[in-house]
Amino acid sequence: MGKTRPAPDDVKTIGILGTGVIGSSWAIHFLRQGLKVIAWDPEEGAEHRLRQKIEEKWPFMVQLGLKEGASQDNLEFAPSLEYCCQNVELLQESTPENLDAKRALFAKLDEITPPHVIISSSTSGLLMTDIQTECVHPERTIICHPFNPPYLVPFCEVVGGDKTDAAAVDWAADFFECNGKKVARMKKELPGFIGNRLQDAMWREALHMVANGECSVEDIDKSIAYGPGLRWAIMGPCMNMALCGGEGGMKRMLDHFGPSLLEPWTRLEAPPLTDKLYNDMVEGFDESRKGRTMQQLAVELDECLIPIIKLLEEYKEQNQIER
Repeated sequence: MGKTRPAPDDVKTIGILGTGVIGSSWAIHFLRQGLKVIAWDPEEGAEHRLRQKIEEKWPFMVQLGLKEGASQDNLEFAPSLEYCCQNVELLQESTPENLDAKRALFAKLDEITPPHVIISSSTSGLLMTDIQTECVHPERTIICHPFNPPYLVPFCEVVGGDKTDAAAVDWAADFFECNGKKVARMKKELPGFIGNRLQDAMWREALHMVANGECSVEDIDKSIAYGPGLRWAIMGPCMNMALCGGEGGMKRMLDHFGPSLLEPWTRLEAPPLTDKLYNDMVEGFDESRKGRTMQQLAVELDECLIPIIKLLEEYKEQNQIER
C-alpha cells in the first residue's frame, strides 16, 4: 500500500526544484519555518550559490523570527532529481517560464514522484491546465504563485487546473497557511492570477504616463509608495475604497462613483514600447535610484519590509484581528 498524504501541519520535508531567484527564496522561507529542504538544480555551481544566498539572507530571517527547529543546516542538496522527488512531502517547482519545458518536466516529476505528493509550480502566468496535460496523476498538480521575495512577502495564490482535485488545492492552501503564507485560494484559473493582473494594470498606466510626457518615473513611484501603497499594505484596495464611503461603506462608494466607472480614465492597453519610451523608462529609473546599486536597493527593500511586516503582525495579534 502506498503512503498517504500527511496533514498539512505535519509536513516535515519540502523539495525545491530550481534554485534561481524564486527557488532559493522558497528554500529560505521553508528553512525559516523549521522544515527540512531538499533542493535540486542541474546548473553547475547551483549548490554553492544557494548556500551563499541562504547565508546572506539568514540574518533577515533571524530579525523576522525563526520558527522552532529553523536552521540553515536543514538544507540538503539532492544528488539527483529522482532522490529529491522520492524523499519529500511536497515539491515546489521554480524553473524558467517555458510552457513546453514545464509540461515535459511535470510529466517527468509525475512519473518519479509518489502519487500522494503534491507537485506545485511557482509559475507567474502559465496555467496548470496547460502544464498538467501529460501527467498520469494530474489531480495532485497545483500552482502556488508567490510574490518576490517569498522569504519576506507572505502573500501567495493557490489554484489548480482542469484535472486537479479540489481536495489537493485545499490541502495545499492549508499547508502554505500553516507555514507562514497569506493564501488566496482562487476559485478558477486566470492568466496572471490576482496580484500580477492588478500590478500589470498599474504598470500599463505608468507606461502611458511616461510615453505621453505626463510625469516622471520617480513621480509614479512616489504616488504609490507615499500614497495608496501605505494604505494598501494594511487593508488592500477594496476595503480602503469602502472606507472612503464613511458609514455608507462600499455601497455608498458604488452608488456615488458607479457612473464614473465608464469615464475614459484608464488606457489599460499597453503602449508601443518605442525606443524613446524604452530609453525614458531606463533613464528615469537610473535617475530615481540616485546612485544606489541594484544590490543596495534589494537590501533596502528587505530591511524596510521586516519592521513593516512585524508591526502589522503585532498590531493584529494585540487587537485579535484575523490575519
